[in-house]
Amino acid sequence: MNKKWEFYNQEQEKVNKLVEKFKISELLATVLVNRNIINEKDVELFLNPTRNDFHDPYLMPDMKPAVKRIIQAINNNEKTIIYGDYDVDGITSITVLSRFLKERGLDVGAYIPNRLNEGYGLNKEAIKKIAEEGYKLIITVDCGISGTEEVKYAYSLGMEVIVTDHHEPLDELPKALAVIDCKRKDNKYPFNSLAGVGVAFKVIQAIGIELKIDEKEYLKYLDIVAIGTISDIVPLIDENRVIAKLGLKLVEVTKSPGVRALLNVSAYKEVNSNTVSFGIAPRINACGRMGHERDALDLFLTENIVEANRITNILNEYNKERQNIEKRIFEEAVAKIENDHLDKNNSIVLGSENWHHGVIGIVASKITELYFKPSILICFEENIGKGSGRSIPGFDLHGALCATSEYLEKYGGHEMAVGLSLKQEKFEEFTKAFEEKAEESHTEDIVPVVKIDKEVSLKDITLENVRSLNLLEPFGEANKTPIFIYRNLKIDSIRALSEGKHLKLTLKDGNTIINAIGFNMGKYSEEYQLGDKIDIIGVLEINSFNGVESVQINMKDLRRSY
Repeated sequence: MNKKWEFYNQEQEKVNKLVEKFKISELLATVLVNRNIINEKDVELFLNPTRNDFHDPYLMPDMKPAVKRIIQAINNNEKTIIYGDYDVDGITSITVLSRFLKERGLDVGAYIPNRLNEGYGLNKEAIKKIAEEGYKLIITVDCGISGTEEVKYAYSLGMEVIVTDHHEPLDELPKALAVIDCKRKDNKYPFNSLAGVGVAFKVIQAIGIELKIDEKEYLKYLDIVAIGTISDIVPLIDENRVIAKLGLKLVEVTKSPGVRALLNVSAYKEVNSNTVSFGIAPRINACGRMGHERDALDLFLTENIVEANRITNILNEYNKERQNIEKRIFEEAVAKIENDHLDKNNSIVLGSENWHHGVIGIVASKITELYFKPSILICFEENIGKGSGRSIPGFDLHGALCATSEYLEKYGGHEMAVGLSLKQEKFEEFTKAFEEKAEESHTEDIVPVVKIDKEVSLKDITLENVRSLNLLEPFGEANKTPIFIYRNLKIDSIRALSEGKHLKLTLKDGNTIINAIGFNMGKYSEEYQLGDKIDIIGVLEINSFNGVESVQINMKDLRRSY
């Protein structure tokens, strides 16, 4: 697949000022300028955030009545339940709020809907069960903003509701006692992109301020808050940056047996955003995807390391099961795409009766990445199809569903990711109508763009320079890992790894050897040969082998030098 290589505007004067002012490498200064982090205050906040950089939680809508009602519940020991989501954000949100309130003496329970049977968010059957168990107060985390009817139902059963969420509200807000969501139209909070666990953290911060307790009593949960924030792919800027940067430091020395057990099993050498995104998050999410969401919560809540290790082993098995199912569905989907030549279409819509709807969202992401086309995968059960879709930049997936909604039962999401349901007999009509929308948008003309931070040469490829880039951690949404271009390198050796899947190169710049690895780039081993001159773009990394450290380039693309 052709990729467009696009450079940031090189503003050398601004780079030089940062190098001089902060005594940092030119490589690091260039990336900061490219991210428009150029004044002294912004640079300090980005590189060295502190606990003083949190915003005032009472600027959030409805925070005061929420705190007042929760403190009333604490004082009266009212039976309170936290209602969350089954993903990492939801699980960590429940964990943080539950543990903090229990330490304040509140009798607090937790409810997580089953992804396979109940789906996302509030539902009336769950609320009825909660009422029957004698709960007086429901606090939602990472959900609830669209639960207008369900909140009304809870009040009809004699309960009160506090909604805390970070998703887009509907035209009508739930008529709850408080609705804390910084995406409300009347929001005055200076940052509106917190994860659900970030909102839960602001609630315990506000309670802590009101009760005049030491700030360490809520700051100690930043390890859990950081895990949920990084996992939820929210932009890692502003307050999310503070949470993630400070929280990862606590993850390294975490006192949570569950987090410690997850770190041990993930076997990452250092704790950073990759450790969370690829080591911790998949194991937690596997629970919800496979219908065992409670195990993930039990892992975070346990104080017993033996129990934590036992549950982690179970999570590992769920994750292996998820990976096997995902692999099967992906292979079936690719085979169908190739056999039916669907890769020639402007979009890809697939359906099957033997797919697992807890996993198809991941597969849709992989299909979109492989073919660079908007894709929707649907699994059918008893004439109803449940699906997940992923898009490409430049195509509004949610907008396309709005335009084809006559064929759908339900749908929701945003420009890049959606969920939907439809009757099986409407599948062909929907597929045709959706393809027409993709054709109108000329998705075939959209090519992936790789933004390049800087051209590097031999003087830049030093251990010291590459280490300086670690100050940009944690990487994630709105703070992508910097990409560099290195030109006119001679191939000294080339081979495919892992049965042709990956690519390993040694490259020469004069008499100096540079190592490069390209994941899922094995096909290039047949297109290039020894002696070819190439340009590569990729991430600068430090590789340690037999105790010797060297710079390695993790390639994202390559092409012949001209």
